[in-house]
Amino acid sequence: MVTRTYQERFKTYKGVFDDFTNRNIFELYSRDYFEELLSPVQVGKESNVFLARKGNKKIIVKIYRIQNCDFNRMYDYIRKDPRYEFLKNKHREIIFAWTQREYRNILAVNKAKLNAPKVITWRSNILVEEMIGDDQPALRLKDAPPEDPQKFFELVIEQMQLLYKNNLIHGDLSAFNILNYQEKPYFIDFSQSTLIKTPNSSELLTRDINNILNFFRKLGVKAEFETIWAKITQKTKKD
Repeated sequence: MVTRTYQERFKTYKGVFDDFTNRNIFELYSRDYFEELLSPVQVGKESNVFLARKGNKKIIVKIYRIQNCDFNRMYDYIRKDPRYEFLKNKHREIIFAWTQREYRNILAVNKAKLNAPKVITWRSNILVEEMIGDDQPALRLKDAPPEDPQKFFELVIEQMQLLYKNNLIHGDLSAFNILNYQEKPYFIDFSQSTLIKTPNSSELLTRDINNILNFFRKLGVKAEFETIWAKITQKTKKD
């Protein structure tokens, strides 16, 4: 039964999400994954990211908005995996599969020991993760340029190399999806991550590298695409 305490804690968000999402929030709350949602960290077109409290710790709760998601874009990414072919035109199931896929991607990232949040659980359209930061979430790289751009750039490339070594590509890497925590890069938002054997992996890696190069060039870092590609993949672009 929903208690008054629960209603008071979540009354601020009662009109934000549909009933299905509210039930899932309560289910995760009931299973003691978190005790209350504290404040929004980021509000986007497709998902809202909240800070939540779990005991004396803070965690991240990412909630995909069922009514606002771009189903076609999501399906275009996951349809390449034969396990998801049956989802065409099944909008709600596409979001659930997308969330589960992100959960699995982060599990693989955690196994690879990448600098990234540890995933805690998922349910339908909700993902629960570790918070990177101290009392508040660490800032994104776009909002917190590094003190030593060259050193930070090299650390980012090392992380991309580690991902690739573990057969993964981020797929949406930029200064928006890297946190600067204690002058170290932490990658976030793995919903578009893919295996290097997928047909469009080369295209996605090219985009990731160019995004990183464009950002750091503005900070005075000099690097060539071909050199970075070879460092990450251990082969030339022509291979």
